[in-house]
Amino acid sequence: MSNAPRAHASFSLGRRGLLLGLGTAMVLGGTRAAFARLPGERRFVVILQRGAMDGLYAVQPYADPELREIRASLALPEPGQEGGLLDLGGRFGLHPAFATLHAMYAANEALLVHAVAGPYRSRSHFDAQDMLEAGADQRLSSGWLNRALGALPNPAQARTGLAVGTNVPLLMQGPTPVGAWFPPGVEQPSPDLYARLAALQAGDPALGTLFAEGLRARGFATSTLGQPTREPGRGRFPQLAAAAGKLLAEAGGPRVAVLELGGWDTHVAQANAILGPVRALDEGLGALKTALGPQWSRTVVLVITEFGRTARANGNAGTDHGTAGVAILAGGAVAGGQVKTDWPGLTADGLLDNRDLRPTADLRSVAKALLAGHLDLPGRAVAQAFPNSESVRPMAGLLRG
Repeated sequence: MSNAPRAHASFSLGRRGLLLGLGTAMVLGGTRAAFARLPGERRFVVILQRGAMDGLYAVQPYADPELREIRASLALPEPGQEGGLLDLGGRFGLHPAFATLHAMYAANEALLVHAVAGPYRSRSHFDAQDMLEAGADQRLSSGWLNRALGALPNPAQARTGLAVGTNVPLLMQGPTPVGAWFPPGVEQPSPDLYARLAALQAGDPALGTLFAEGLRARGFATSTLGQPTREPGRGRFPQLAAAAGKLLAEAGGPRVAVLELGGWDTHVAQANAILGPVRALDEGLGALKTALGPQWSRTVVLVITEFGRTARANGNAGTDHGTAGVAILAGGAVAGGQVKTDWPGLTADGLLDNRDLRPTADLRSVAKALLAGHLDLPGRAVAQAFPNSESVRPMAGLLRG
């Protein structure tokens, strides 16, 4: 793939000559993107955070009196202090590495939805990711975004496509066809896979030592279960986001993109482990905005993860699989500068099972609002995207105007 992807009516991606009909996907390292066309000029980007971002760490409720007691060392200094949170209006603060996102918030181009979760209650990454992308409380064979696009008045507008990468996210799989093509030499194993392999070999006195030495040579610290010490995936996501933005900005290019960013499963040494993904996401949002140029004003970016993490830290200075977390919205079409939440509190009674942040909002209500209000999809498309969810109403106040 060339350094400057181009998109014509056939979506040509550089000198590799990747031609496609009405949709596409591409991959760089451990990050991927999928695309689809849409009538009109509005752009919609979904970023899937693989591994479950700790919403209580990324967007800390520093005004909650229980925070410092329940979070201990994971409670960052308040805004204005050295290394402190970036203020979001007096109650919540962003992780200090989210400088670009905070600037978007200050420009009314970003908002946070806190204490939000999908309709399922699973702490399995595999199950929860599938249900997040299916838009249901069970596994389905198609994704909510694919079904929504397939219900357009003229289905040919969203039919056929090509995915570049080892797979297409379930979010974009379904009755709207998407092909696949894998560019050799681009995909690399994820840090999580390295960690799993290291754990399997740890008991072997010969192979375990050799594997650990190999990981150290790659910049991994085996003491943190394979978490990278030099953020090996950080540079690729901003590059992918910039390429996606260029394609979305083209007059004849796609209007919908799905990107993936892993590394959010922070069971060990979370304060260090989360820095790479946070910086990658922050830089990626900035790269996407720059590449979109004037089209940023017509764009909504939705950043979601499969579940939140436990309210209390574990014995390894990390957090385990939880329930509610944070959804991030960014873009010129967003009614930014706000944190939307019905805050449940961090008391024992406020927590879910005295363990997790209790969800008070449904992710489907966020997605429904964007499909209907931003993409202007008809009601049947939204209903088809999220079956059996008539009681879940679109969340108000997410979009400008």
